[in-house]
Amino acid sequence: MVKMSQLLGATLREAPAGADTPGYQLLVRAGYIRQLGQGIFSYLPLAWRVMRRIEQIMREEMDAAGGVELSMPVVHPGELWKRSGRYDKIGPEMVRFTDRRDRSLVLAMTNEEVVASLAASEIQSWRQLPKLVYHIQLKFRDDPRPRAGLIRTREFTMKDAYTLDRDEEGLNVQYERLHEAYMAIFDRCGLETIPVAADVGMMGGSQAHEFMYLNPIGEDTIVLCDSCGYAQNRQVAKAAIPEVSGGGEEKDEPLERVETPSANTIEKLCETLGVTPDRTAKIVFMATSDERLVVAVVRGDTSLNEAKLANVVGAPELRPMTGEEIEKIGCVPGYASPIGVGERAIVVVDEVVARSRNLVSGANEEGWHLLNVNVGRDYQPDHVADLVAVEDGQACVVCGSALRTARGVEVGNIFKLGTSYADSMGAKYLAEDGTERPIVMGCYGIGVGRLLACVAEEHRDDRGLVWPASIAPFAVHVCAIGDEGLAAAGELAESIEAVSFDVLLDDREERPGVQFTDAELIGCPVQLTVSKRSLAAGGVEAKLRSAAPGGDTVIVPVDELAGWVGDRIGPR
Repeated sequence: MVKMSQLLGATLREAPAGADTPGYQLLVRAGYIRQLGQGIFSYLPLAWRVMRRIEQIMREEMDAAGGVELSMPVVHPGELWKRSGRYDKIGPEMVRFTDRRDRSLVLAMTNEEVVASLAASEIQSWRQLPKLVYHIQLKFRDDPRPRAGLIRTREFTMKDAYTLDRDEEGLNVQYERLHEAYMAIFDRCGLETIPVAADVGMMGGSQAHEFMYLNPIGEDTIVLCDSCGYAQNRQVAKAAIPEVSGGGEEKDEPLERVETPSANTIEKLCETLGVTPDRTAKIVFMATSDERLVVAVVRGDTSLNEAKLANVVGAPELRPMTGEEIEKIGCVPGYASPIGVGERAIVVVDEVVARSRNLVSGANEEGWHLLNVNVGRDYQPDHVADLVAVEDGQACVVCGSALRTARGVEVGNIFKLGTSYADSMGAKYLAEDGTERPIVMGCYGIGVGRLLACVAEEHRDDRGLVWPASIAPFAVHVCAIGDEGLAAAGELAESIEAVSFDVLLDDREERPGVQFTDAELIGCPVQLTVSKRSLAAGGVEAKLRSAAPGGDTVIVPVDELAGWVGDRIGPR
């Protein structure tokens, strides 16, 4: 039993400025979390209990999948990350520093390098594979845009796991097993998620899936087909290739230069020339983190998907070109063309543009455009690929039905890493045939605090939080009203805890209205009220937090309370 007078964390009637989502507001108001700095939070006793329950569910499911828990350092030698190549590829979100001996160190964002180095020292033979290890660790990522409370933080707790296998076939088996384990974790925590195909990003590898909680607060856009179940992150999603402008029917017309004053947008260009956006080519100027300049060409009625472009040119990050860089390659913003760029930049053309004929493009001179620009005849791209962002209503690449998009929060991810980390760390094993082979790796992560935050967004009402019994800080919240109620409540709480239901007892000298309001705000599954009136009526007033206001309250005899609670919320 824990008493309210013991807790650190006062309840608030109003959310502080900056609490920008409903769940975040309630976590602050109910005394679960407090912000210490940008993207840095203290988990007060109520939140910490929820975190520990989530972690226990994770441990149970990871152990059931064949995993063993370990602990790895939060500070890594920079040399490890240099060997994998990520030290220089990852931007300022990775915290780098030096110790007193001027040795390079980094704060852990993830642990692929460490696991691969452990595999190199601990595994020699095929008989020692496969393996699955995991740990739950505090991490730090200097995110430039922390937001939505625990949804996007800089310091966070992550459950990360790693598989080690002999070959891709073994990786596939463990990947599917972890996929199922993750779905079980989210289900037990009371959060509905959908797995979607995703970009591998800085992790690398051949395949990735993200587990998405669909909610408007999410920063990711998910592309969904309700007919066939197609689900992918917009970063990698494809739509059926639309009808192309003149593809296969029009012959290549002669290039023609036309004056287009003040037509420096697709909209103004279409008004000036009387054409539709699908007859135009749009130029986007980007630069990679290693300072390569990239010119992307998409059709005027589409938008560039930067993640797809980054994958094509092999860049971990992209940024817009500066005006000086655009001038350097001979282009004019608003009137740009890939013609004549030559070797000054990498030219990447969307596959729809490559199949279209006689498009309008800029002339690289202010106030002028070119008619009848054709890929292959007028310029040669370095790459042709799918570059566009999928929009609502486009045709599904699988079944042809209309696609829709939804916002989502990524609460977990899984990656097939392959052998890149093993190669860089020398993690090899002796196969059955006597040959030396690299260990095949996979990695799997869930943000514990983010999962807590998503459950808070999902399980709430206008009165407060409504925790699923599996992860609630306490199973039972007891309001003790008056001296008689308080005297009886202590013994009552002990009898309930004797049968494994933990209790939060409100022992404060507060008015009944304040106690009831705080109980609703905190959101434990069962609420009990012990008072002179209830005792005179034969027991305790009992209700579920999920019940409607003022409804479904019953008097339960004290000796029947444990059974009543167990029947309604099940074992903890």
